[in-house]
Amino acid sequence: MPFRAFVSADLPPLPALGALTRDLAAASRDLKVVATDHLHLTLKFLGDTEEGLVPEIMSAMREACGGVAAFSIRVRGTGAFPNPSRPGVLWVGIEGGEPLGRIAKTLDEHLVALGFAREGRPWSPHVTLARVRGRRGMDRALEILRAHADETFAEIRIEEVRLKKSVLRPGGPEYTTVDAVRLEA
Repeated sequence: MPFRAFVSADLPPLPALGALTRDLAAASRDLKVVATDHLHLTLKFLGDTEEGLVPEIMSAMREACGGVAAFSIRVRGTGAFPNPSRPGVLWVGIEGGEPLGRIAKTLDEHLVALGFAREGRPWSPHVTLARVRGRRGMDRALEILRAHADETFAEIRIEEVRLKKSVLRPGGPEYTTVDAVRLEA
């Protein structure tokens, strides 16, 4: 039975990001804000995934994480993709995420052999805060982003990479961890 899957490094709930997402939600009803307990860095979106492939995906994850020690990242800055004049995604940035970039690149290469499409663009270290569904209130939302453009929200330690299952529900997605790979101590 297939399930919707992705590989991520999860963030713990961060009060500063909780406050920011609440401000963004209040600024525009046209934003689909990510719940603070769902904030993560996507390393590879897999889409519909056969359960029988999980052992091979986990093997690829272990190989991609091999030799990578646990490390700290700084959650810092804000922005919009593709750009602030045409925002589709509002995000918070990451500094020190180079090891995750290497994991994402290696994972992408290994998963092609399992039938997953290669990423079309380079990995960009960010955490999605909200998706834009319309233009109402966007000027105010972008003002909020600009006000936090240079802010450091937290420093966190990345100790594992997770294979996640995503079930889309009317109230928002529900994520569960299928399995995880611990980084070296």
